[in-house]
Amino acid sequence: MPRAGWKKPASDRRLSDLVSVGVLTRTFPPGVVDEVIADAGRTEQRHRSLSARTMAYFAVGMALHSEGSYEDVLGLLTDGLAWTEPEAEPVRLPSKSAISQARERLGSKPLKALFDRVAQPLASEDTPGSFLAGRRMVAIDGTTFDVADSTGNDEFFGRPGVMKGERSAFPQARMVAVAECGTHAIFDAEIGPYSTSEMELSKPLIDRLQPGMVLLADRGFTSFSLWEQAAATGADLLWRAKSNVKPRHLETFEDGSWLAELRANNTKLNTEAAIVRVVEYRVDDGRDTDAGPFRLFTTLVDPNEVSATELAAAYAERWEIESAFDELKTHQRGARTVLRSKLPDMVLQEIWGHLCCHYAVRTLMWEAAEQSDVDPDRVSFVTSLRIVRRTLSAARDFSPSGH
Repeated sequence: MPRAGWKKPASDRRLSDLVSVGVLTRTFPPGVVDEVIADAGRTEQRHRSLSARTMAYFAVGMALHSEGSYEDVLGLLTDGLAWTEPEAEPVRLPSKSAISQARERLGSKPLKALFDRVAQPLASEDTPGSFLAGRRMVAIDGTTFDVADSTGNDEFFGRPGVMKGERSAFPQARMVAVAECGTHAIFDAEIGPYSTSEMELSKPLIDRLQPGMVLLADRGFTSFSLWEQAAATGADLLWRAKSNVKPRHLETFEDGSWLAELRANNTKLNTEAAIVRVVEYRVDDGRDTDAGPFRLFTTLVDPNEVSATELAAAYAERWEIESAFDELKTHQRGARTVLRSKLPDMVLQEIWGHLCCHYAVRTLMWEAAEQSDVDPDRVSFVTSLRIVRRTLSAARDFSPSGH
């Protein structure tokens, strides 16, 4: 509610239009936003009409309304903050240039810190598709974003090559992220230039795994050093192996899986080794050729705790992170949409804003699923995003005391 003695400025929007701001401030409370801004050294030394807090929410709002102009997004945002923040002063909408300058003053570090501070796994023990043998299933994977074709972006991010020695139309930023399989909540990420490999970006993510998780990964992440790094965190692993990796057979279990010795230099016996359980299977998908073969390596070596069939079924959950990327890039950002920022730090701010936005929407979806006792997979991301974005017709007679 606005403070006593102050009236909401005239606007063609009403409170129900501004549900998006409520979702953002609930997931990212103003106090937390102020703390990460202060920690990043971005607190204003003098009063500005576009405060650092407002611009932090604006960075997330740009992701929520990715097709809107700066002025339109800021208009929605400041009207909403007038209701949700008692101390907020009316903001006279500035020019696009002033908004750009305010974005640059804020930078990308507070948005990264905000995501790091708030984003975490959401699933409860009863959330379907979220746990394997009592361990939380999470998946790691990478993707890229087309960014504005500017000199700064080209120099910082680089771009992939295409046929005949030519380069792609746009520079690209690369992201590797970890998502919770049962809720699609992306809760950790690393962003870098296109020239930085997924394997390299994954290393700090791997270090932040925790005991009680089981990490699913496709064969692109298979390496002995990364496996050892991940296993050292206390998390369990379920990774698809490359066909050229040849572990040494030790013992076959009744369910058909087998214990093996995985070595740093493949088969050389004088190199470092790890004990893994191997699960091999094919998938009959109704086509002439079965999908596979699949070969999985796992640290879950006890067949009495989890069977080979359960492991194979659990690995299928790895595709949930692909769905999360599709939600973020196709539906939230817009299919084939190029990020608008022309400066590298603003590109990073924009991507962290998208991650914060996706997490806020996914949090809303998980809460709705929990309250209704349904699988979060049955809640539509597109519908949820539409609800959060929803703008209704004007209602100028709406008052703060109305219901």
